[in-house]
Amino acid sequence: MELLTKLAWRNLWRNRRRTLITISAVIFATFLSLVMRGIQLGTYDQNISWALNLFSGFIQLQDAEFKDNPSLHKSFRFTPSMGAALESDDRIRGYAPRIYGDGLVSFRQNSLGAALFGIDPAQERSVTRMHEKVSEGRMIASANASEIVLGRTLLKNLNASVGDTVVLLSQGYDGALGNMKYRIVGSVKTGMQDFDRAAVFMGFEDLQELVTMHGRVSVVAIALHDLHDIDDVAEDLRSTASMREVRVLPWQEVMPDMKQGIDLDNYSGMLMLAILIVIVAFGILNTVLMSVTERFKEFGILLSIGMPQRQLVVLVFVETLYLLLIGIIVGNVLALGVNMYFEANPITLTGDYAAMTEEYGWLPVMPSVVLPSSMLNTSIAILSISLVAALYPLYRVLTLEPLKGIRYT
Repeated sequence: MELLTKLAWRNLWRNRRRTLITISAVIFATFLSLVMRGIQLGTYDQNISWALNLFSGFIQLQDAEFKDNPSLHKSFRFTPSMGAALESDDRIRGYAPRIYGDGLVSFRQNSLGAALFGIDPAQERSVTRMHEKVSEGRMIASANASEIVLGRTLLKNLNASVGDTVVLLSQGYDGALGNMKYRIVGSVKTGMQDFDRAAVFMGFEDLQELVTMHGRVSVVAIALHDLHDIDDVAEDLRSTASMREVRVLPWQEVMPDMKQGIDLDNYSGMLMLAILIVIVAFGILNTVLMSVTERFKEFGILLSIGMPQRQLVVLVFVETLYLLLIGIIVGNVLALGVNMYFEANPITLTGDYAAMTEEYGWLPVMPSVVLPSSMLNTSIAILSISLVAALYPLYRVLTLEPLKGIRYT
């Protein structure tokens, strides 16, 4: 075997130009695949983390029927034992009980439908960054301050301003209609059009009073330190005795539209990478086939003097393996450097591209990420598909007859 590996290495450099061109193609495919994949996955992580930290949380506790039919009656009691279970997990950064409701917000002659969010601003700061999205004024001061913050578009459509007083009308937990006056202390601009058009943030206790839902919550939003701990934490919470009366939903179930959009983009990216790898595999097929065909006379002589046909096949296989391994290793090293650079210095979109990206609710930033699993999977894919493409030249060698090989021109 040692002799075959030495022969294979020497055979590669008998046609130096062709070998270098083939290795360059493998390097390019590996490099481009890993850089594209790194930026793609890094952008996903960045935008998922941004969206989860904005308001929804990484995980939510809900009533078993709330997700399919949200209403005040699909609520639950957040017990001290639930809070203790969340506080005891070091992976959890914070949690915030909330009340979600629907209502009508009125200012002078204008009345618009609104999504009501009852929050405790002190707890929300450990879970979300909504307070950083205040574009005018400030966030509500406390859970019972009789203050509200409106989405920027909603504030504009009402023709109201920060400092004005509006009336909120909503149906309560008991079915009765309740209304109350609140002072606008700020507006938020999240970049999500539907959210900015309808959101009303108010104190947790204020909304409890308005909808007469004392002692109950709609959801509990949970934030984690690490995005990749979501599945493990959700599974651990489901097995906790105090959580058996509620559903533990990771963000993928809370925001299925976002998950589907990312999956669609991910599949299209993987398809492009697959096409690139297949093109390189055909290049490998062409190179190996040409190399084998050119040496049919040589192979015929080797076979006629007693060299086993299987050893000849192994020789060609090792030559192909050398080509692929050199290209894949060099491509991985180059891609690692580029991905590390873009991880520290993300690509920032500007101008119209940035505005278009923000309008769709995405950040105009494209960081990369270095994932050993991605590097390994991509390398294995390139190696496997290329070796499959080389099976035909190997078959030609395996079925070559000594006399036909010697007479081949």
